[in-house]
Parts: sequence; structure tokens; C-alpha cells
Amino acid sequence: MLPSSHVVPINKLGPEALHSPRMLADAFSEFISASSLLEASYRDLQQEVAHLGLELAERNAALSRSLAENGRMRAALQQMIDSMPCGVLVLDTAETIVMINPEGRRLLELGSAHVRSLGELSAISQVNFESLMAGPEGHLDNELCISSAAGKRWLAIGNRKLSCASGNQAQGNERPALQSIWILRDITANKQAEQEREAARSAMALAEVSTILAHEIRNPLASMELFAGLIAEDPEQTSQWVSNLRAGIRLLSGTVNNVLSIHCGSISRLAPINLTACMQSGVEFVQPIAEQAGVSLSFIGAKEMLTIQGNENGLRHIILNLVCNAIRHTPAGGNITVSTRRVSHPGTIRALVEITDTGCGIPAHIMGHLFEAGFSADGNTTGLGLAVCKRLMTQHDGEMRVSSRMNFGSTFQLEFPTV
Repeated sequence: MLPSSHVVPINKLGPEALHSPRMLADAFSEFISASSLLEASYRDLQQEVAHLGLELAERNAALSRSLAENGRMRAALQQMIDSMPCGVLVLDTAETIVMINPEGRRLLELGSAHVRSLGELSAISQVNFESLMAGPEGHLDNELCISSAAGKRWLAIGNRKLSCASGNQAQGNERPALQSIWILRDITANKQAEQEREAARSAMALAEVSTILAHEIRNPLASMELFAGLIAEDPEQTSQWVSNLRAGIRLLSGTVNNVLSIHCGSISRLAPINLTACMQSGVEFVQPIAEQAGVSLSFIGAKEMLTIQGNENGLRHIILNLVCNAIRHTPAGGNITVSTRRVSHPGTIRALVEITDTGCGIPAHIMGHLFEAGFSADGNTTGLGLAVCKRLMTQHDGEMRVSSRMNFGSTFQLEFPTV
């Protein structure tokens, strides 16, 4: 034990004690014991230092490996971003440009110009990035047309906030956190392809219209030419031939209107009109066609005024198509009746138009295809008439229904909201 570890301190030794062998032996023994303890403590300290040194070396090696891996990942990510086919622009919270890849420089025609902020970028390029920044977040469909030496180019530009922007705010002298990433895409080829497709669709539509008109107009024109010759040869039957000419002209008018309605798809502005008067006018317009076919066409109007929001030309077009359709399927001597009346539903009053014929009826298996554009039960018509009626009824916020019994006839119902 060390001298200080004695419970009772060692008294000052006198001269006589120094010459005592026993006291010298005790002192030497205590010295040996203390030195042994110091050697053991030193060995433990050396072992602890060696262990800490080994652990520090391992951690330094792991840190070096991590830094090297981060460097490789950073280089790989930078290489991927530089190789991307779209422009990439990254901003920090101070709206300073952190990175812009080569494709972004090419799209914005920056060359080697050093651009630090979004304002400088807007001044150099033809894109107002500040206004885009103020737009809705995450909107990736801002399409801009810019002029370049090679001609006009279309760019799609969008931006998105980075999730780390709100949680890692800059403090003190720390570098500002990343705020947003911008994506720039050259969509010039897409726009050109879209324009070419639109031109092709227009050409196809024009060809289709021309084909339909040529097919549908040829026969009525031949008949009208025949009637014109009969008028010149037989003046006594002039009234009959004139009636036939009027029927042919109105059939041609209906065909042309059907084609235009399918390919244009719009009508004039709706206004309050007298439905009964409009329907009666439509029946009178189609009367010569019924007379030519030997079919009786009558009209029964409602006693009360029926006012709806509608377009007179569109409604007459509906009557022309439905009555002509009924005439084609009603044998000579048959009857077609057009009527208007008021009907009540819970909480509302509506106007109803019915077109009833005594024709051959409609087979049940084709009822679901009646209003499809181009569908024709017998293949002798364009198949546009009922499709046009359906579209016009939709534009009038109306409903269209049909019921039929084979060999007894069919009834078309048109229901409109009243004013």
C-alpha cells in the first residue's frame, strides 16, 4: 500500500529508525507494492489507448469509405442529370441557381453565360420565370413558344417544391437549403405532330363530307332534273312537278344540314320560343315530301302556350329528320302525326312533342344503335339523321325517347324544359 493509504499516518522517523532493519524492510515492501499497482494501471491505460486508437482508425476508415461513396454517388447523379434529355434547373431558398444542366442551357440558349439568379435567367432567356414562379405549385404544363435562330420552338416548363425546402432553413452562415426544381422539355416535335394530325383529321373530315354529299345528292338531283324536264314538256301538270321539286330541294337541305351538324356540332344561341308554332312551321316545311310519298302528315298543337329555350332552326331540323325517317318507313296511304302538349312531373312542367307513324316498326335488336352516327338499318341512308337529332336535343337540355311495335308503327318523344 502507498504511505498515504495508512489509517494512521507514519510518524516522522527519527535517526534511530533509519538504522532499523525492520523499518527499512517495511518501507521497501510498501514501495514494491505501490510500484506494482502503478505498473498494472499503466498497462490498463495502454490497453485502453490501444483499443480507442483501433476504434478511431476503424471509424476514420468507415468515414473515408462513406465520403468516397458519397463522392461517387454525387458524380453519378451529376452525370445522370447532365445526360438527361430535358433541362433541369435547381434553386435554393434565396432563389439562387444552384445547378442548370447542359440541356437546360441549350433549350434557353444560354451558351457559356454565368447566370446566378432567376431574375438574370429571365433577362437573358425569353422566358419570364418570375411569373411562372408565381403560378400554381407543381404545374408542369406551362407551354411557351419562343423564337430562335432556327425558328419557333415550343417549351413545356414546370416547377415543383422540394420536400427538404421547408424543413432545412438556412441559419447563420450556412448555405441556403434547396427550394425547387424546374423541368424544361422541348415539345416542338409534339406540337408539329399535333398540327399534322389536326390537318389530317380536317382533310379526312372534308373527304367524308364530300363523299356523303356526293352520294346523297346525286339521286335527288337526278329526280329534280327529271321533274324540270317534265315541267317543260307538260305545262298542264306544272303544279305537281313543282311540288315534287320542292320536296327534292328540302330533302337536299336536310342532307346538307345533317352533315354540317355532325361535323360542326354547334348551334346558335338559345332564346325563348313558342314550341307549338315552331313545330307547326317544321311540319309545313316537310309537307311536300310526305305528299310526294303518298303519306298523310298532320299536326295537333297544344291549346296552351308552350315556351322553351331553343333555337328555331335546330328544332325544325329535328322535325325534318324525324318526319323524313317516318316517311321512309311508312307505306303509301299511312299516317304520320306530330303533336305538342304539356306534361307535368313532380315539381316541374315540361313540353312534349310526339311524332307517331303507322309504319313497319323498328326491330328490337337495333333499338340500341338508332342514335349512333353512321348507323343505318337498311344501308340506304347516311345514318346521320337520328344522331343529329340526339345531339340537338342534348344542346336543348331535352330528352329523346322512342317506342315501337313491329308492323304497327313507332313513336318518338321529345321532352323539353319549359320557361
